[in-house]
Amino acid sequence: MSEFNKADPQPTLSVFDAVTIMVGIVVGIGIFKTPSLVAGSVGSEAAFLGVWVAGGLVTLIGALCYAELAAAHPHAGGEYHFLGRAYGRPMAVLFGWARGSVIQTGAIAAVAFVLGDYAAQILPLGPYGSAIYAALAIVALTTLNVIGTLQSKTLQIVVTFIEVGLIAAIIVWGFLGSAGAPVPPVATAPPTAALGLAMIFVLLTYGGWNEAAYLSGELRNPGRNMARVLVIGTAVLVTLYLLANAALLAILGLDGLRGSKAVATDMMRLVAGETGAYIVSAAIVVAALSTLNATIFTGARVYFAMARDITLLPRVGEWDQRGRAPANGLLAQGAVALLLVALGAASRDGFQAMVDYSAPVFWAFLLLVGLALPILRWREPNRALPFRVPLYPLTPALFCLSCVYMLHASLAYTGNGALIGLAVVLAGLPLLLFQSPRAGIEGEAPALADRPSIARPQEPILVQPGER
Repeated sequence: MSEFNKADPQPTLSVFDAVTIMVGIVVGIGIFKTPSLVAGSVGSEAAFLGVWVAGGLVTLIGALCYAELAAAHPHAGGEYHFLGRAYGRPMAVLFGWARGSVIQTGAIAAVAFVLGDYAAQILPLGPYGSAIYAALAIVALTTLNVIGTLQSKTLQIVVTFIEVGLIAAIIVWGFLGSAGAPVPPVATAPPTAALGLAMIFVLLTYGGWNEAAYLSGELRNPGRNMARVLVIGTAVLVTLYLLANAALLAILGLDGLRGSKAVATDMMRLVAGETGAYIVSAAIVVAALSTLNATIFTGARVYFAMARDITLLPRVGEWDQRGRAPANGLLAQGAVALLLVALGAASRDGFQAMVDYSAPVFWAFLLLVGLALPILRWREPNRALPFRVPLYPLTPALFCLSCVYMLHASLAYTGNGALIGLAVVLAGLPLLLFQSPRAGIEGEAPALADRPSIARPQEPILVQPGER
């Protein structure tokens, strides 16, 4: 087998596979945590549903921008590659460090903590049970992803369908069931409806759609299919969230939502008793598993891309052809995530600590990716664009303004964890001294797609039985 075949990502993912992974990333724990927070920030039921529609529109705008970038520049490094082309390799390397140490690993640890919280409700393991479950889940799913992309993809498809089916059951119970007794309101509507604060929670719940960009290097025919993945995935997400929140509202009412600590559990307890509440707890564990597996799957791709552009840890940049996965990148990512779980275990709320730690850094770099779209159109006027974002330049301008607002809000409403996250990003500046001397296209990080001898797939991969 040639050196090339040992090192290259292969186009093994169909549109169905990629949409499933995208939905699995987003439809996780947020829908079970944020509706009560959103309800506490709005003054009416119409406003409650309206902010979910608005959040879906913002997500769709962002997805359209990403569709153009990913279709024109397909790459396993996703946003890392876009930033490198637009701003040069130093910015890409800094983003790779931020994603590997703050953004993605913080998200992995946060989801793992939620999984641990609900798993501990079913089988308690003591005061540190949540952290123990979180660490075990990260180790198990990282191992599965190291074994191979096919195995991880199969699990993701199965778990995502179970997860969506359980959410669908909640929707059906919400619309067809009847409440046994109303939930007593313990919170009242705010004097002035804080729609801006509600949008923070809504967009947090929609968060993760951008991870689809990391699948473009392994998606079959990305120029045609990337836009389909992002648009179909976003449509599925908006539909699920609107129906789920309408069902919660139908049973609990706005006051009941405001007073609930666990909205789905409270709703099912009213319509189906304690058995229903237990089933929902199990559903949340499944949802967190789905999100965690998909986030681990996409996260390690940036380690793979960054390691090829710096002289430190070169083996992290190797692609395991047997498992069709960046095995060493997965192991590095898992080690950092476990460290964050240990740190989060020392705080009062591990999930909240991870959100505070990662949110400002995430929105800052998402803003830079949004700005990369017009920059790349200007710098590369002759590049073929298989997909063009509609209503350009209005669409990317709206996306960038949304990112600016979320950056401000994440700094205004988070604690000291935000400052720690920013400090960790700055601590990565010395990595710029270890950039590889390889020459790339002027003004960009060297791209897999632009280096045929290193990373352009040269031969089709055989389709496994049953794959489309």
